[in-house]
Amino acid sequence: MPKYYTPREANEMLVVVRPMVEELMGIAERIHARQPELWEMAKKAAGNGGSANLSKLLPDFDRFHALMHRMNDLNVEIKDVFIGLIDFRALHEGREVYLCWQYGEENIKYWHDIEAGFQGRQVIDWD
Repeated sequence: MPKYYTPREANEMLVVVRPMVEELMGIAERIHARQPELWEMAKKAAGNGGSANLSKLLPDFDRFHALMHRMNDLNVEIKDVFIGLIDFRALHEGREVYLCWQYGEENIKYWHDIEAGFQGRQVIDWD
């Protein structure tokens, strides 16, 4: 069963998650710049919680793999590692939604339906 965050809990988690997202973004950029042909494999592995075999290819993959697992353990979903877009599952009006945060934003101000994605972001008006 997934963990559901309240907006307050998700904002409190940013203290832990923000530096991890920043590090993931840097690693992703380095991997993409040095080994673009490997990036497609890394992107697929990230969506599946990482890949032990892939992590052995480059030192950066080891750290990427570890950070991805830590994010998964926190029930934080990384949607786009290049722009630092992450989602926290939440319940709103009896249904699952995402609390949406992008690196550079001060705190979590938006939510969207699971299927809507980033384009469907709406201002959080509950706690």
